[in-house]
This record gives sequence, C-alpha cells and structure tokens, in this order.
Amino acid sequence: MELEVWLGTDRVGTLSHDGVSNRFAFEYTEDWRQTPGASPLSPRLPLVPILESLDSHSARVRQFFENLLPEGKALDEAAAAYRVSKSNLTGLLAALGRETAGALRLTPSGQILAEVDNRRPLPDIELSARIRQRAEVPFTVWDGKVRLSIAGYQDKLAAYEEQGTWYLVEGPNLASTHILKPEPANLGLAGLTSNEFLCMRLAEAVKLSVAPVTLRHVPEPVLVVERFDRRRAENAVRRRHVIDGCQLLGLPSSFKFERPYGDGRDVQNIRDGASLPRLFEAMAEAAVPAKARLQLLRWVLFQVLIGNTDAHAKNLSFYMGPQGIELAPAYDLVCGDVFDPNRVEQTYAMAIGDAFSIHELSPYEWARFCVTTGVKPEQLRKELGRMAQGLQDNAAGVATKAVQEGADPGLVQRVVERVAQECLRQLAMAPLVRGMMASAS
Repeated sequence: MELEVWLGTDRVGTLSHDGVSNRFAFEYTEDWRQTPGASPLSPRLPLVPILESLDSHSARVRQFFENLLPEGKALDEAAAAYRVSKSNLTGLLAALGRETAGALRLTPSGQILAEVDNRRPLPDIELSARIRQRAEVPFTVWDGKVRLSIAGYQDKLAAYEEQGTWYLVEGPNLASTHILKPEPANLGLAGLTSNEFLCMRLAEAVKLSVAPVTLRHVPEPVLVVERFDRRRAENAVRRRHVIDGCQLLGLPSSFKFERPYGDGRDVQNIRDGASLPRLFEAMAEAAVPAKARLQLLRWVLFQVLIGNTDAHAKNLSFYMGPQGIELAPAYDLVCGDVFDPNRVEQTYAMAIGDAFSIHELSPYEWARFCVTTGVKPEQLRKELGRMAQGLQDNAAGVATKAVQEGADPGLVQRVVERVAQECLRQLAMAPLVRGMMASAS
C-alpha cells in the first residue's frame, strides 16, 4: 500500500508498506527536494537518503509515522471506527492522516486533497452532551468520522474557532485552530482542566513560551488550547510542520519514557527510552543550538518546580525548518503531585541525573544532570533560582486570576501550595550544585 505525504498543500513524498516483508519505505519527491527552502520531515528522515539496510530504513520510517497516531483509548476508538487493526499503521494513517499534528497530511495513492472547504457548527449544548455521553459514545468520533489523530491519552477534540463559535472543519484552506480538552472521565483526575490551566498561566508568568489557554464552561469545564502549529491567514488557516521529541530522537511512541519497560525491579535499569541527555544532544540540530538548549533547560526546570512527573518526550514539540529545529511553545503542563499517587504516576518520565522522583532529587543529582547534558552549573543555579523566585512572586496573582476565570478554587490552592513548597526546596539546592560537580563527574 502507498500513501501520498503532504506538507500543507505540497506533495513531498510517498510512504509505502510491503505486506509480505512488513517493511516500510519513504521517498521524497524530486520536486520537493528541488524546492528552495525545502526541509525534511525530520532530522531522522533527511532529504538526501543515507546508506542503510532495508530493515534499518523501515524501522526509521515506521517510528516517525507511528508517532502521528493517537494513543490509548483514542487509538482503540479510531481502530474500531474504521475497522482497522491497531497494528495496521498504513491503514490507520489512511483513515486518520488528513488532520495530524503540524502540517503533515496523508492520502491513499492517487487521491488528491479535498478541494472544498467544509465546516459545521459545534454549539456548546452539543459539546456538553457529548462530554456527558463519553461512556457510551467515543468522544473522538463525530459525524461518523474520527476528528482527532493527535497523539496522547486525554480526551480532546480539534476545532476551528471564528468569532466565538466552534466548528468542525475540513478542506484545503481550513484546519482546526484549537484543541478542546474536557475534564477527564476518570474521577481520580478531577480538576485536571483547572490544574493545567493554572500551570500554563504560571509558565507564562515566568516567561516560558506556552500555548495560549482559556477555560470555558459548557457548563462542564473545557480547557481551550490554541494550536501553535496553525497560522491564520486571509480566509484560510495555514499549517506549520512540527515534530515531537520521539520523532526527533528516532524513537517509537512507546519509548517516550526513559524507562520504556517500566519501573519494576527487574527492568528499571533499562534506560533505552527518551532521556534528557539525548534531547540536549539533539539540540545540535537546532537553527540556534545555544538558544534551544536554554529553552529546553527552562522547560525541564519548570516541570520539576510544578511537580509534573509526566513530562515525557511526546510532550515536547519542535518546529521543522530548512535551518533546523526550533522548540515550540510548551503544553500539557500539569502538577501531578496533587492527585492521588495510586492513580497518577509519581516517577519522573525522564530522570534528572539518576533521580526518577522528587524524593531522589538532590544537589548531587542536579550535578549529574549537568555532567550528562553539558549544562554549566552556574547556568543551572541562575535559571533555577530565577524561575523559582518568579513562581514565588507571581503564584498568588496568577491563582487569583485563574479562579476569577473559572478554575476550581480548591484545586488551585493545592497546586499553589505544592509549587511554593518545591520552590523553597530548589532555591536551597541550587547554590550547592557546583560543589557536587567533582564527585558527579
């Protein structure tokens, strides 16, 4: 089977799958290779093919395109809706590929992209009903179509906004502009919309680049996230190509955690998944490596300060351009420490040094982090101190405004208290890191 691969409205290549050998292949079109300013889909899929075995190329291609699919329940629902096996990558991409993260779109060979723009209103009353019906009706399926193929486990819906009205859209000139994230059906995560809303606003307050968010009640709370991979133009929405951390590192989505096989005693020392040292090393692919490394460092520090244990490689996105990668705005920022530890993983997705939890994190582990990532201890001290102090200075004001905009007061208070506690702890640690460098090397 072959699928045509498009960046926006440009056909850039062909993805093929041989059912007998189960090998995948991807080849850029000559027109795209010769296009001025053309960029590869990923640093791991260069415009000029590298010399490698068929199996190696197949793995590289599969890992990139597999990361376009949703995960967990959303993938189950998509597979059921289209009667395609979850293991059938090309079949799922053929069904879901017209609206992915970034600018990528995929169509069966010989088919062209839709020539007509279609949109239909999505009133709050319908959105509310569908949120309440999630146990019976898959939230990803609307009008008989799966409306979201964005990676992740949370319920979400891609929608287009115009003058305060939501629409479900498709066509060459229209694309979703926002992601709508309702409160999880899992009662153990009650308050997640308020939690993420507050944490995103806290990040903004300390000058971290984040996707703009608002909180809307329909009357159920819905977090509205503006897509950073979309740009509005006159009578159109332009897509912008992005990749996630797994695609950057050439890893499958199942390796988004540093410990891909889990934290069990027999497998916890296997750390073949995405890691902070590997991500910092990959910043050499950036258009401005020093800037990218600083942005990545600030992303790491903020995750620690808010207690986000789920900061994995697929929660990082990068713009792709002819000059290299550029870190995209942050998203999925959540204080996981305020939830029931029996329901929310308390282990870091990626270690700080060798620390996989807040209880293991120490000045020595920060020094190990510096050694393995190349971050200078003085830069760590400065950035960690600046961010912790900034959170202390801004938390109360941000929290008050968040409650005024509809966030749950009790949840907001718990997050603020947790963040304040960690800021004090990290402010005490930061000056001690330099003295640990010799023993950590």
